[in-house]
Amino acid sequence: MVREAIDVKIIDAREEHVPFIAWVQLTAFRSHLPMSMWDFFIDSSEDDVLRFLEALATTETQHWASYQGFMIAEVDGTPAAAMTGYFEAESSFMQGIAEACRTTSMTDRDIAAGWKRADTIELVGTPHAPGAWITENVATKPEFRRRGLVDRLLAEMMERGRAKGATIGEIGVFIGNDNAQRAYEKAGYEVVDEKRHPDFEAVYGCPGVRQLRREL
Repeated sequence: MVREAIDVKIIDAREEHVPFIAWVQLTAFRSHLPMSMWDFFIDSSEDDVLRFLEALATTETQHWASYQGFMIAEVDGTPAAAMTGYFEAESSFMQGIAEACRTTSMTDRDIAAGWKRADTIELVGTPHAPGAWITENVATKPEFRRRGLVDRLLAEMMERGRAKGATIGEIGVFIGNDNAQRAYEKAGYEVVDEKRHPDFEAVYGCPGVRQLRREL
């Protein structure tokens, strides 16, 4: 029997949580697949990928991978799950990527090669509704799964979006990650779009991405 989490706190991420946030971002982008865009982009050891994601989470430029946008579910004081939320218009992601590349001493050749390995992910991007509050980078440590932590985080993240004036919430899922999709549908999200591409599937082993949406 799975023990229910009884001492759960939802907190805003702090700089001390950056290593955990890096793990969350890598895990979320791997989803149910063996490799993520970050693995292809860095093309090195997992430690090197995580170091890059730590740099990405701490750039001066604010974007959807910045640690400041994350909420964390702590169980008995231990970071156990996290997710972020943002408005697309307020995220300068490519500028953040460039800054993280400089921080980790990637050359122009390294960056160009990285995008060439990872760029098929752009083939399955689905457009966001204007003004949507987007939830991204959702992951839970294996030992804390099936305790309702994502449900708690989603509720808090939707409330954050409402407080910022959003009336629509969106979240994406890789096709085939049925557990994640069921969790989002349980929270009231419905599939509104789907993007598949054979070139993406050839690289990542996944047909594409589904977009889910709900009113806030």
